[in-house]
Amino acid sequence: MSYWLVKSDPDTYSWEDLKKDVYTDWDGVRNYQARNNLMKMEIGDEVLVYESQSTKQITGIAEVTKTFFPDPTSLDMNKNWVAVELKFKEEFKRFITLQEIKSIKELSNIGLIKQSRLSVMPLQAEEFEIICNLATN
Repeated sequence: MSYWLVKSDPDTYSWEDLKKDVYTDWDGVRNYQARNNLMKMEIGDEVLVYESQSTKQITGIAEVTKTFFPDPTSLDMNKNWVAVELKFKEEFKRFITLQEIKSIKELSNIGLIKQSRLSVMPLQAEEFEIICNLATN
């Protein structure tokens, strides 16, 4: 199993939207590195959902339920862009803010800090575990 973090602007698609919808196509990604990360996702991988812009917090966990397929929102005739299907899995008891993440030495190398504009990024199992543990304390 692999671990990931995806970012979304809550004004576009929020954590509350995912909770309500249960399943969603994670589409609209228009960065090649982020696209390549979507293409590496496998069914059962766990995904932290980060709300960018106004809230700047990790809200919970989603699960990959369908591997990459052509992004239905793309007008690209070459099908360069892909989406995956995510399913709501678990809401954190306590949301984890970007400020808190930046203060934890063991998280200093995650993409959220090192590549702040990247919208889909891998996480090490240890990083995923640290964040999940923070959310339950």
